[in-house]
Amino acid sequence: MFDLVNRKKRVVQVILGLAVLPFMFWGVESYRNDGSEGYVAVVEGEEISRREFEQALRDHHERLRAMLGANFDSAILDNFEVRNSVLERLIQQRLLYQEAVKNGFAVLDSQLIKTIQDIQAFQKNNKFSKQQYEELLRNQGLTPAIFESRVRNELLLQQLLDGYSENAITPRTATEKVQYLSEVRREISQSKIAPDQFLSQAIPEEVDISAYYEQHKTDFDLPERAKVEYLVLSLDRAAKNEFVSDEAINTYFSEHQSEFGQPEERKASHILISVSADVPEEEKQIARDKAERILEQVKQDPDQFAEIAKEHSDDPGSAMQGGDLGFFGRGVMVKSFEDNIFSMQLDEISDIVETDFGLHIIKLTAIKEEQHPELEEVREQIENTLKIEMVESVFGEIVEDFSNVVYEQGESLQAAAEKFELTIEKSDWITRDLKEEPEILANENLLSAIFSDDVISNSRNTEAIEVKPDTFVSARIIEYKPATSQSLTVVKDEIVEKLKKEMAVSMAVVEGQERLARLQAGEVLDDVAWDDAQLISYMQPQELDHEALGAIFRAEVDELPAYVGVVEPEGGFNLIRISKVIEPESDEKIASENFAKQLQQMITQEEVSSYLAAIRQRYDVKIKQNNL
Repeated sequence: MFDLVNRKKRVVQVILGLAVLPFMFWGVESYRNDGSEGYVAVVEGEEISRREFEQALRDHHERLRAMLGANFDSAILDNFEVRNSVLERLIQQRLLYQEAVKNGFAVLDSQLIKTIQDIQAFQKNNKFSKQQYEELLRNQGLTPAIFESRVRNELLLQQLLDGYSENAITPRTATEKVQYLSEVRREISQSKIAPDQFLSQAIPEEVDISAYYEQHKTDFDLPERAKVEYLVLSLDRAAKNEFVSDEAINTYFSEHQSEFGQPEERKASHILISVSADVPEEEKQIARDKAERILEQVKQDPDQFAEIAKEHSDDPGSAMQGGDLGFFGRGVMVKSFEDNIFSMQLDEISDIVETDFGLHIIKLTAIKEEQHPELEEVREQIENTLKIEMVESVFGEIVEDFSNVVYEQGESLQAAAEKFELTIEKSDWITRDLKEEPEILANENLLSAIFSDDVISNSRNTEAIEVKPDTFVSARIIEYKPATSQSLTVVKDEIVEKLKKEMAVSMAVVEGQERLARLQAGEVLDDVAWDDAQLISYMQPQELDHEALGAIFRAEVDELPAYVGVVEPEGGFNLIRISKVIEPESDEKIASENFAKQLQQMITQEEVSSYLAAIRQRYDVKIKQNNL
């Protein structure tokens, strides 16, 4: 999607949406914790507390809700990859902060003051208002000291990264070559030689079967395993049996109307004519003249907006989708762009709109009206919220009581199940490196406890272990099998299948290489069945993998057809015939300013990524996975 957030004004524009402060703002206060809630990572001796991590998740949750609206699913935050990515962002912030301090970067008070005073949300009549500043922060539960600390840190990190974002070099020759490779296309046909057709010919010798078994004997060992029964005590389950009155539900609904409404969202497409704010006036006028010509073309034939966007828009993210930016609410786009969209009628096409990114022609394509659900539609949601609020304050005592019961009556989970109104659940066979269901048991600390000597030998309950926030599990073994080796007789069929597949893959590759050599020597092979021809490029690889794509564009094409071949990642061989080369349509595009800017952005992103990876290696980072 087109990025309408100007990096240089990131602090200013983000604060315009104070209702959803980004979690990347963190300040000195985040270091000040007593450690009682634990930590999720340690970065060069500095802890990232679990409290800070959970707050970051909540902030991420709110940003996603604002972006996705009705399509938002809160269950996404239970995904390990999402939680891990949030933690990685916090770690990167810590690393960059330490790098900035170590290298002597600093933010002057005058710079901090100017940045905050320039934030439009804090202004009245285009002047900074101290009263409005303090009121707006107070409404978000922030003090000026905390907010200023966060902005100072953001500016500090911006200084550190500006060296990469403002100094990426893209030589003209390299730009020309990269753009040429991105636009040149080749017409190809493929003929894949699959290993399956050789399986019937692949017959392993007994000596090879025995040798494979001896070399991989431990691969066939069965690990120790157990069937367990377990209890899950969570905040949600503890709250399940609480009673909430109709009066409480009605009151909550009346006092929290804004939580249940869906704000208006609009869907728009745009055509961007890119021009920097700091270029000479003559260049701006050239861009404006171009925008005027395109606007006239669009107004003459509005139904062709998408096609015109594909041809003329300088926004690479949306141009291929006909300029489509998707649905968004207020506070997402820059103000001038957003103000125009939210004042337009459906299917209306705007006049030229100017932003820091250039000149835009906008078409409003859809409107999702603001929605206010009835009480009955959200009754269950409110009831669950109130139940959790009722239990939250005493949940620590409930957990302590639960821990005592499963320990003191360690020969059975029945007593704890009855007291806390929980259901005893049972698993199938599980191992120490559990990868199957149930997911609730796949916790390193819990599995260590299940397979401990005391639990195995004495058939006792494990202690109550927190497997994720506000979720505790106690388990006991009901059936156990120690690790065992399997004889060759038992695993022979499995080995034969492995060897047959390996042999078939080798035979397919040999066959493919032989056919390729004959084709490259000029022979015509009637038994090669070619797929339908298709056009491919680096920008449109048509599902070809990187190795195949590289082979196609490295091939000599002075004489056509030309032939190349690659070993398939999943096995087998892919013969490729190159029958045509289609050069870029116009030399005028080579080394164009817009492409050079895009390439510069890509290089910048790569350099920043490499820099982050390098400092990650230099600093000591420890992650406490079980607290995720």
